[in-house]
Amino acid sequence: MSRINNNINSLIAQRVTGQQNAALSKSLERLSTGLRINRGGDDPAGLIASEVLRGEKAALTSAIGNAERAEQFVATAEGGLQEINALLTEVQSLVGQSANEAGLSQEEKEANQLQIDNILTTIDRIASTTSFQGTKLLNGNFDFQVSSVAATVDSLNINDAKLGSDNVAVQALVTQSAQNAGVFLSLGDTSLDLTSAVSSFVFELGGAEGTREFSFGSGATLADMATQINTFKDVTGVSAVASGDYLELKSTEFGEDAFVSFNITNDGGQTGGVVNLCAVDTDLLGPTATNFTAITAAIRDEGQDLAGTINGIAARGDGKTLSVSSDALAAEVTLTTAGAQATGSTAVATIYGGGAEFNLGAEVNLNNQVRLGIGSVAARELGQYNDGTKDYFLDDLGSSGDLNVVDGDLTDAQKVIDQALREVSGQRGRLGAFQKNVVGSTINSLSVAFENISAAESAIRDTDFAEATAELARNQVLVAAANQVLGIANSQTSQALTLL
Repeated sequence: MSRINNNINSLIAQRVTGQQNAALSKSLERLSTGLRINRGGDDPAGLIASEVLRGEKAALTSAIGNAERAEQFVATAEGGLQEINALLTEVQSLVGQSANEAGLSQEEKEANQLQIDNILTTIDRIASTTSFQGTKLLNGNFDFQVSSVAATVDSLNINDAKLGSDNVAVQALVTQSAQNAGVFLSLGDTSLDLTSAVSSFVFELGGAEGTREFSFGSGATLADMATQINTFKDVTGVSAVASGDYLELKSTEFGEDAFVSFNITNDGGQTGGVVNLCAVDTDLLGPTATNFTAITAAIRDEGQDLAGTINGIAARGDGKTLSVSSDALAAEVTLTTAGAQATGSTAVATIYGGGAEFNLGAEVNLNNQVRLGIGSVAARELGQYNDGTKDYFLDDLGSSGDLNVVDGDLTDAQKVIDQALREVSGQRGRLGAFQKNVVGSTINSLSVAFENISAAESAIRDTDFAEATAELARNQVLVAAANQVLGIANSQTSQALTLL
């Protein structure tokens, strides 16, 4: 080394020392932060990928929180319905007890009515006070809002609907009408004409509710027979109408579960026979007739369920009701008798809002949004039943209602309670299914996705401590060596003094 102005060896050693110190600093930074990527310069592509994954993790965390909050919301609503279910069961017991009229005193009936009044008040209180974060759940706040309901619609229940920026039109297409079961008795006259005054015209009549035997003497008019049969229509599920020289026997309900069974026990010499109803229209006579003398086994006719579609989706028919359950729409439409017996398209209603909306996915879009309809369970809304002349509800069992247990119609009262129990238990079942199959499954799915994305993000961004500690030890040795070499390089210039 004969030159001193530029010590090349020292410059090289300085550069290497700086590099080794930078590598050591990076190793220390990775070990102290636990991150392999602390800035964009560490790994630009890795930084982009990890930040995208971090965003997805944040969205999944929010989605899991939303689903858990939805589960708590539904559990609160279901808790209120559970108590109402228990109260309705108690009302059912009180009505059944009050029907034992001769065995109960007036005071006992009035005491039962007082209990029912208190229960109805409690049901209304639960419906109006069950809330989640100050929002009422069972008073109809979360029922779907509909408009333009068709006159042929008797009732409409919307359980779920995808509502975007536009309203949803509910369109039903009836391809098969609903029909009663029934037969016609053709007697050839307006009254019975038996072979003798002591003869009897005896037949067994059955329906969905039960079976009963009827016996009529000579001279009994068709009107008399119809009156007697209608007296027991709640027992048999079959009603009668006298028309000319025909006695029309029809099931009180529509659908395949309804039937009319007729069998002769003793024709008493009466001429005539049984005529089946038309398969597609029970207001018309069918082509088949059987004489009374030829009846060896019960003649049976069954009703017919509605068939059709709702918004193009194949619907399930049950009597006069069409129901559909899909991701886009879950609805139940019950038509009036006139509407159910006519085929064709019907604009049922338009859904323009409502429902409890939850976003159960990582992305905020229509696909991840779920709306759950929760109807009002106030006493004035529950248990709708029509006896042919009037609609009754649960609040009609109150002291001032027509179905009170002191002097009201207990048969209709029990039917109202049965319907109310079906409605409340059905709503509990829907909430339970939502809680288990929608919310529960969503939480499980999102949790698995969160785990996998966290693993991917960790593989890209987190420090591998085994590798980093080895790198630290290597860098420490290299820094020490570089410092030693730099010292040697700096001392080499002093050798030039020996030449002076």
